[in-house]
Amino acid sequence: MSMSKYSGKATPSKERIYELLRAPVITEKSTLLSEFNQVSFRVPMDASKPEIKAAVEDLFKVSVTAVNTLISKGKTKRFRGHAGKRVDSKKAIITLAEGQSIDITTGV
Repeated sequence: MSMSKYSGKATPSKERIYELLRAPVITEKSTLLSEFNQVSFRVPMDASKPEIKAAVEDLFKVSVTAVNTLISKGKTKRFRGHAGKRVDSKKAIITLAEGQSIDITTGV
């Protein structure tokens, strides 16, 4: 097993690009991020920052200055008396270069 958490492959394949950006996060908090030239997407748990950056730049033809990721742990819930756990999810907050934007309401 490799010690590095990045695969070293910065340009993902066309199939991987569509798999990486699963859905835009459209919440009150994420719309406030647009004031700071940021957009947020749901991404797979195994997605790396260089992969996400390459996917956004290739798909939307914009320049990305930073990628921040966060993992939100799934809540423990009870269903019919049995304990269960929701799935963990990963979000990527992408900072775009000055003067660029992505219209996430139109789709790809």
